Amino acid sequence: MTSRKRVAILISGRGSNMAALIDAASNPAYPADIALVVSNRPDAAGLERAKAAGIATAVVDHIPFGKDRQSFERVLQAELEAHRVELVCLAGFMRLFTPWFVGQWLGRMLNVHPALLPSFRGLDTHAHAIAAGVKIHGASVHLVVPEMDSGPLVAQAALAVRDDDTPATLAERVLALEHRIYPLALRLLAEGRLRVENGRCRIEGWHASDATLVVPQM
Repeated sequence: MTSRKRVAILISGRGSNMAALIDAASNPAYPADIALVVSNRPDAAGLERAKAAGIATAVVDHIPFGKDRQSFERVLQAELEAHRVELVCLAGFMRLFTPWFVGQWLGRMLNVHPALLPSFRGLDTHAHAIAAGVKIHGASVHLVVPEMDSGPLVAQAALAVRDDDTPATLAERVLALEHRIYPLALRLLAEGRLRVENGRCRIEGWHASDATLVVPQM
């Protein structure tokens, strides 16, 4: 077996998707090892969850840097390099990166987003989905590019929107989808099975099935 890729997870809060990735990586056969969890907030609850799992943690507080995003990112980059990180996963990391930082990790950094991109970029995705009256909603994992929520899509999962859904209930159900597809996407990246062509992500050894999700089902 080839050596497992060293992964850093960046968080700002409770680290729900972080926990899903840690659980997946607890299997020795998984091709990625969670080497580091970094938060830009010292009080992020996910830091304790990571420590409890025996994972190294670090805090790079963005507040002292004010609006100087690149100085913040250079300290963050130094932390990642010190831990010999090879891949980065964003898991509720509430900071936008400059093109400089994205360039350091182009093709090696993933983000999970609670919507079926390219629809509903940004925040409050579930409220926007309900307001738009969509019948299908879901989650996406994509490679990170300088433009927010715009990178090549690696994996998506969808569910039916119920008539009685609220943003809270929809968020809870979509989160379960995120927990399924994020470890899958990291596996594909760590195994070197992703190839970007003309802005689209191709997956080596995978062929789409004819499975469909029809809403409403009568």
